[in-house]
Amino acid sequence: MTRPRPAAGGGRVLGVAPERLGRWLDGVAARHGTFAEVTRTDDGGVAVTCDDGTTLTLRPPFAWTPGPALLTSLTAAARRPRRAAVLLVRRGRWATGVFDGADLVVSKVDTRLVQGRSAAGGWSQQRFARRRANQADAVVGAAVETAVRVLLPHAAGVEALFTGGDRAMVDAVLADPRLARLAALRREPALEVGEPTKEVLLATPAQFRAVRVHLVEPGDRSH
Repeated sequence: MTRPRPAAGGGRVLGVAPERLGRWLDGVAARHGTFAEVTRTDDGGVAVTCDDGTTLTLRPPFAWTPGPALLTSLTAAARRPRRAAVLLVRRGRWATGVFDGADLVVSKVDTRLVQGRSAAGGWSQQRFARRRANQADAVVGAAVETAVRVLLPHAAGVEALFTGGDRAMVDAVLADPRLARLAALRREPALEVGEPTKEVLLATPAQFRAVRVHLVEPGDRSH
C-alpha cells in the first residue's frame, strides 16, 4: 500500500496493491459497516458508501470491463497482469523499462553529467548556465534514443506508459515524434520517484499497479 496523503476536498488518497485489495475492502467493511451503495463513476471508477457514511472511490490504473458485481470484477481485473512501459527522467539520469505485471522484461538505466549550480556571477555565470542547459538538452536527447531503442519495440503490446521525475524533461522526451505512440498511452498521476536508478525502476510497479483510493470518513467532513 502506498503512503496515504491528504486529498483535495477532504479525506485521503492511497494506493492499494491488487493482491491486497479484497482483504483491504473487507477491513473497510469491518470498520465502517456494510457497503450500502456501490456504483460506477463516469471516469471508470467505483464509488462505495458505507453504513456509517464513509465513502471511497476506487480507480484502477488500467481499463477494465465491469461485471454485475462491480467490486468483484474490479478486484479481478486489477489482479490480471498487464504490460506497461515506464519512463523516468531527471537531470543527469534516466531509466526506461517494460513490465509484465510486476516483472521487469527489458530495461535500460543511464546517466550523463549535468553540472550543478555555480556561485559565480557575470559573464562566467551566463556561460555556465548555457553549458548547463546544453548538458540538460543532451540528457533529453540521450533519453529519447534510449526510449526509442528500449520502449518503442514494445509499444504495440503495452497498455499504458507511466512516467516520473522531472516533468518538463519527461515532456521534452515524449515530444519526439517517434515516441508519439507511447506518449498517447501516458497515464496520470506521475510516479513519485527519486533518482532514476535500477532499484527505483524495479520499485515502480508498487505504484503503477496500485488501485487508487480516495477515502473520506465522516470525521473528515467536519473540518
